[in-house]
Amino acid sequence: MVEKCEFCEEVQRQHRESTYKTPTLSKTGKVLLALSGGTAIALTTVCYAFVSPAFRKITLPYVPATSTQISNIVKALEGRSGRLIDLGSGDGRIVIETAKKGFKSDGVELNPWLVLYSKWSAWRQGVSRDCSFFKTDLWKYSLRPYPNIVIFGVEQMMPPLEDKFCNELVNSWVIACRFPLMHSKPVLTIGEGIDAVWCYQFNKKTSKLNE
Repeated sequence: MVEKCEFCEEVQRQHRESTYKTPTLSKTGKVLLALSGGTAIALTTVCYAFVSPAFRKITLPYVPATSTQISNIVKALEGRSGRLIDLGSGDGRIVIETAKKGFKSDGVELNPWLVLYSKWSAWRQGVSRDCSFFKTDLWKYSLRPYPNIVIFGVEQMMPPLEDKFCNELVNSWVIACRFPLMHSKPVLTIGEGIDAVWCYQFNKKTSKLNE
């Protein structure tokens, strides 16, 4: 009768245990895994807010206004007062700057993170009482209450935006930046190139062929 080798049996036992034993994470490993997963979800959420506009029919990308553009807008608003709205307000710099000049300024923006940043920035610069920011679609937002309107548009959105102005505005001063309106004639142009702003007067008698 063959004697059993205790050493061999021990080796076989350890091999079986190592083969079928379910691997476990240490406490530190679990924490790191949770953190990495949470970070990935957070980054995906933030990035989606910036990327999702690209899937819309008409895209209004976030491109911050330059100091020269802001200066030209302020010049275009000289002698005016009342409520103002920035369509696609981005990080809020136009709304904040015009609020500093005495306007009651609103901004509409689809990106929730930019809306939050704008509110924080307005508070930080001491004009939060004169600024409001709304996460909403500019196409669904009524412009009737606003005598002053600022838009940093893209070429393909200007025709439908001009229709919206003609249908909703009663007596408003529109400042178009980067691209002019296609059918209306500006009453004032300030600056040149990418920093140029075109100013239009819209009222009840305004038509697309504004001459």
